[in-house]
Amino acid sequence: MKKGLETYLYTTVGVVAFLAIIIGVNIIGSRAKVRVDLTSERAYTLSAGTRAILAKLDTPVQIRFYCTRGENSMPVFLKNYAQSIEDLLGEFRQASKGQIEIQKLDPSPDSDAEESAKLDGVEGRPLDLGSDPIFLGLSVTMLDQKEVIPFFDPNRQKQLEYDIARVVSRVINPTKPVVGVMSALPVNGSGNPMMMRMGRGGEPAWMFVTELKGDFAVKTVEMAVDKIPDEIKVLFVVHPKGITEATQYAIDQFVLRGGKLIACLDPLAFFDRSAGGPMGGGSSSTMDKLLKQWGLSFDPTKTVADMNYATQIQPGKVPSLLSVIDKGINKDDILTANADRLMLVCPGNFSGAAAEGLQMTTLLKSTANSQLIDPMNAQMSFQGGAGQIIKDFKASGTEYALAVRLTGKFKTAFPEGKPKAPEPKPEDGKPPEEKKPDAPAEPGLKESAADNVVILIGDADFLNDQVAADAIGMDPRTGQRVMGVKGGNIPLAQAAVEQLAGDSNLIEVRSRASRERPFTVVRKMEAEAEAAFQSKIKELEGSLQETQTKLNELQRAKGKEAGQRFILSPEQQAEIANFQTKEKAVSVQLRKERKNLKLGVQSLEMKTKWMNILVMPVLVTAAGIFLALKRRKLQAAR
Repeated sequence: MKKGLETYLYTTVGVVAFLAIIIGVNIIGSRAKVRVDLTSERAYTLSAGTRAILAKLDTPVQIRFYCTRGENSMPVFLKNYAQSIEDLLGEFRQASKGQIEIQKLDPSPDSDAEESAKLDGVEGRPLDLGSDPIFLGLSVTMLDQKEVIPFFDPNRQKQLEYDIARVVSRVINPTKPVVGVMSALPVNGSGNPMMMRMGRGGEPAWMFVTELKGDFAVKTVEMAVDKIPDEIKVLFVVHPKGITEATQYAIDQFVLRGGKLIACLDPLAFFDRSAGGPMGGGSSSTMDKLLKQWGLSFDPTKTVADMNYATQIQPGKVPSLLSVIDKGINKDDILTANADRLMLVCPGNFSGAAAEGLQMTTLLKSTANSQLIDPMNAQMSFQGGAGQIIKDFKASGTEYALAVRLTGKFKTAFPEGKPKAPEPKPEDGKPPEEKKPDAPAEPGLKESAADNVVILIGDADFLNDQVAADAIGMDPRTGQRVMGVKGGNIPLAQAAVEQLAGDSNLIEVRSRASRERPFTVVRKMEAEAEAAFQSKIKELEGSLQETQTKLNELQRAKGKEAGQRFILSPEQQAEIANFQTKEKAVSVQLRKERKNLKLGVQSLEMKTKWMNILVMPVLVTAAGIFLALKRRKLQAAR
């Protein structure tokens, strides 16, 4: 009896103590917010780039966070988003070591907070016709500098930390670097802006240019120039089709005087509508003089096809449309360390070794299960010709460099100075003008005074909106499409500009935007399965083609026999019937093999998914059973 009472008292005291501990932990936790990030990619941890920006603060910064409160003011998804913003702002304040002050305001209708939001440039947006506007934005102020996020777009939730870190960085460094954009493609848009707003033709600027304008002073540089303006700090060249020696000399001198260069070359500019190809594309671009001096070559007559990175589109996989993931991205480099899925359209490759004084780093590469193909075949693969590429595919065993960076002291590709302008052709019927003596060539710079950086990418189409962006709605004020970032293409381009324009701390923040985690093992096993089945499919297709050829020959032979056009001998009838039977059997077998391939790939994906889903519950269950058996054994021993 006494023992039972003691057990009861101990149990009661234990329960009461446990409840007291829980209540205490909740009280402490409600006052001090602590987040534990258990994700493998540290998706919810303030990045090192953000912390580096905040470490520069030596003057107090005030952040006014405007968020409409109230039980029924916001839908649930916006409330959750607002809470994420508030939590992140708390982390910013903690990491700033007291330099950031956060003021939370509820701009209810006709309130002082609403007036303050309007003065700060924070916009209220009605969710429904006739409803009160919803506010979800912030302003950042330091001394006389102010930056604003008018409204946090839920579609940019993955870029949330970057967006906040960017406005903080802007008030610290208010002067925007000048970025030049040079291209033979309409990256800056075409047509009159007013006519575009009225829906009367023209195209908007590509989204990557629009995004750059949010961070930099963007200046258009024409293709036919003989000097890059001095105020330009970074030059972004996109598909320099037909580039002249004079323009290459201008870029050469720009790099030698310390300007940073990003160049996107292309063996097949798929979206170049001026080229007149079947899909509008077909033009190529390179910078032969400069690349040769830097020790590299870029073949504009070959594109890279990769079976491991082949992208699935209707009606099947396209090996020349590369979804670069996993080991194709240099995870040891700060620019691409956190980059995710990148899509390249018929890219080219860089080969060779960096010239003396330069160091080459490969940023993106293909797998060894790739080969070089003709650009026209690559282009036709988007019109149903991918099957032929797959059938004839032979892996080269080479990992092709798709994007590289050169660092070091650059030397001029024009040791004799500025190239001479081509002589004008005489007009018909007129005698040629008397040739004047050539003026001495402009000597120009011979070598960069300090180390510099050039980034080369073997594709220009990866920046096109059809590849790198998604339409997420329409702007009711302008009638134009509202675009959102898709994949990692535009973030990579922006990160490259940011790295070269100065402060590289934002790179790590931006590269965390995409967290898609594809089944890389499945992709590799799928490619291996296709290779195994492909030999059988190719053999059957060859047999079917041979059978069809012989059958056609018999049909033509009967038509040549005089008077026997519609009469067949029993032998001919038997032979034709035999070929027809064989043709049918081969066709059935071919369909069966293709079906087996599809089912095998689907089965592989399902097995892998279920293994990932079930492995943790199985481990937890096994651990529970083990602990229960061990506990029972210990109790029995007592």
